[in-house]
Amino acid sequence: MCSITKQATKLAYLGCMLISLSAATFVRSEAGDYKSGVKFAFYSSAWSVDSNDGMRLVLFNENDVSIHLSSIVFQKDEQKREGVEVRIDREIPPLSYATTELEYIDLLQQNDCIERTLNRGWKLTEISNYTLNPAVRNLIIEDTDSFRIYQCLENVRTFWSIQGSDGTEESDEWIIFHFETI
Repeated sequence: MCSITKQATKLAYLGCMLISLSAATFVRSEAGDYKSGVKFAFYSSAWSVDSNDGMRLVLFNENDVSIHLSSIVFQKDEQKREGVEVRIDREIPPLSYATTELEYIDLLQQNDCIERTLNRGWKLTEISNYTLNPAVRNLIIEDTDSFRIYQCLENVRTFWSIQGSDGTEESDEWIIFHFETI
């Protein structure tokens, strides 16, 4: 019974965190950074099987204006200013989803956490800028004692613009590599 209470407490805490992280606004921090208000997730079957499959990017615009998402740059080594750029060039209507098919790009490179996790037999399921909740994906977990979720974090820089504006904005965000094992 104690285990169920602990799990319920953890789930309540995660629920509060998810609500606070998913606020949909153009937020300007003291440093002057804007947030795009675009939630995104990368998927690829090439992460779990040997294939030449590309990647699918699912986007959701939380704003009431159209957003043009130019690119997302994964900040692999900030000291050397190295990154992996994913060119997107996609218009996302207000309060709507959009998908884009991409050639496969190795987003798993130069990250010790990712390498360690994959070497331990975990399966990468998604790369996104929001917290993954198995219930959202209609995942039914019958044995919660054996099902585990593990996450690695990385920084990305997102380049975007508001429809009709002249300039491109950029924002620094975090990205989560979501791993599962059963």
